[in-house]
Amino acid sequence: MSTVTLNPASTTTTTTVFHRRRTTTTTTKHRTRFRPKPIFAALVEDTRPRVSSSVNSNSIVNGDVSSSAIVRNRADDIQAESKALARAVNASVYSPEMLKFKYANRPFKVLRRTLQILVGLGSFGAKLYIDQLRGQLEKNRRARAVELRETFTRLGPTFVKIGQGLSTRPDLCPPEFLEELSELQDALPTFPDAEAFACIEKELGLPLDSIYSSISTSPIAAASLGQVYKAKLKYSGQHVAVKVQRPGIEEAIGLDFYLIRGLGIAINKYVDVITSDVVALIDEFARRVYQELNYVQEGQNARRFKKLYADREDVLVPDIFWDYTSGKVLTMDWVEGVKLNEQAIIEGQGLKVLDLVNTGIQCSLRQLLEYGYFHADPHPGNLLATPDGKLAFLDFGMMSETPEEARFAIIGHVVHMVNRDYEAMARDYYALDFLSPDVDVSPIVPALRNFFDNALNATVSELNFKTIVDGLGAVLYEYPFNVPAYYALILRSLTVLEGLALYADPNFKVLAASYPYFAKRLLTDPNPYLRDALIELLFKDGKFRWNRLENLLVQGKQDRDFSANEALQPVLKLLLDPEGEELRTLVIKEAIRVTEAITIGTMVDTYNSIPAPLKTFIPNGNGIGTPLTDAEMESMMELRQQVLRIWGLLRSSNNIDPTILQPIVQVLQEPEARNLGGRVFGGITQRLAARMLQQVLRSPATVRAPTV
Repeated sequence: MSTVTLNPASTTTTTTVFHRRRTTTTTTKHRTRFRPKPIFAALVEDTRPRVSSSVNSNSIVNGDVSSSAIVRNRADDIQAESKALARAVNASVYSPEMLKFKYANRPFKVLRRTLQILVGLGSFGAKLYIDQLRGQLEKNRRARAVELRETFTRLGPTFVKIGQGLSTRPDLCPPEFLEELSELQDALPTFPDAEAFACIEKELGLPLDSIYSSISTSPIAAASLGQVYKAKLKYSGQHVAVKVQRPGIEEAIGLDFYLIRGLGIAINKYVDVITSDVVALIDEFARRVYQELNYVQEGQNARRFKKLYADREDVLVPDIFWDYTSGKVLTMDWVEGVKLNEQAIIEGQGLKVLDLVNTGIQCSLRQLLEYGYFHADPHPGNLLATPDGKLAFLDFGMMSETPEEARFAIIGHVVHMVNRDYEAMARDYYALDFLSPDVDVSPIVPALRNFFDNALNATVSELNFKTIVDGLGAVLYEYPFNVPAYYALILRSLTVLEGLALYADPNFKVLAASYPYFAKRLLTDPNPYLRDALIELLFKDGKFRWNRLENLLVQGKQDRDFSANEALQPVLKLLLDPEGEELRTLVIKEAIRVTEAITIGTMVDTYNSIPAPLKTFIPNGNGIGTPLTDAEMESMMELRQQVLRIWGLLRSSNNIDPTILQPIVQVLQEPEARNLGGRVFGGITQRLAARMLQQVLRSPATVRAPTV
């Protein structure tokens, strides 16, 4: 890396060149340029206080600035953001109509680009075909991987993004292709530094030396839409990352999307096996890419993402410097980090890749299913491991949102899958907007049953996300499904994370890592949809499935945000709901069973603890005084042990509150609750009375001692 010190009073430039193992300093009349090797650094949060741009840098150096001057107040920040928005007022937006108007009358330009794409991809495909015929696929794999990377690079930003997606899919690409395509994330060809620096000055309206005291003479990283420099702000001394947009990028991607959209129109019209609206998916993707061209929008995305998700100590999101941001220039915090697919380097720092991937999965689940605002482009170049073990999210140009109804429907869908309730799964597709309300889902149910009965023979830990997605796609393609654009981005986000995990562990399963989050949400979220889903999971055929509750608690406790208190409150509220009579009836029935099991189990334990000589003085000699078959006794003792285990799980919750039972006391004071308690007490009394009456009426010869 080279750093140029900006000093308008001198014509001599001091350049410090940092190699991987040594540092040399040279002085030259001209700035040196070289194509840097990929290094493991990127934008990460700086923990030093933000300094107002109005503060004189000399005062900072001399230590004369008060704390009130150092901390930038919110009003200044809002004003700076407003000015940045004004600088980006002419940023381009995606418009299929405008692209059609622009290129429909330029047939030669369109034809030339079409031929470029066909020649580039066609020649690569032909070489693969020849390799296959000659049996040389494996021998030439490395050479072909290099050719594919170079082909994508020559074809430009749109195809670079395709390559970035493939670089995270070890299930689709051999290791040689993954390694080569991963260079598309931040090691693309650079454009001239002079153009980048001129763009900064033009966009910000300031001379370079008035903004930075130093700036790297070559890009630290070059991506599909821009390249990044490391700089030091003159007014504060903070190190920042400065991203500058590639010149002519709008023209390049505009023509590509015009051609791709034309292909999508043809697919919609002539290819019947693809039932999704391909044009809608292309339009959604294009809109996201055009949003990436507006760096002010990206800055706002980063701020929103930071506010929602950077509350976790293991998640880091860089902040934005609005004074030095415009439509084509983005200035944000700088920190060192290693790309998440650089396993050897990460583990050499004493970190574990799977821990970082799990952090990414948990954060992504929050993005998708809590707030619905998610990072739609989490390739390894945008996910970094910091030296202190944090996961840094970068590049917020491509974001998307999950509709609220769909968020709950996804969680409910998982419950229905676990329950093998295929009718409910089919109905979920209405809420997910996969099917229009007028489509009959009854023919879909057998297809779901045939697929999941086989898939679910494996445990959750043996399933992976790709298996489910690919299997469903193969089963349901013949039905009138329409995959919403937001859902396509969700699939991309989750498959990228699974791909990253597979780098570290080929047996890693995203679904298994995600289940604790789903369990926690089901147990603690008061949303009515999820309350109903929990009831469906726990009750079947009028019986309570204690094993399901125990499993949910075991899984939910693995989520660090799980709270036993939160798990109790929604259930109590549900029981007192005016429309909850059916549930109350089931709960009363189960409460009677549990109370009887605990009472009789305690009596048996007490009886078994009595010395043998004294047992002869106890009437009936069984310790319980009620007639039970071996099967009844075994079932009762098993239920008692299960309830005690569940209570132990609740008590061992990390953030357990000793007053966990206080809500029950409060609930019992309410009229409906007193009625509920009376019904439970009455049921228990009747049950025990019936047991005692059976004992009185039994012949003494039939009485037996329990075998416990």
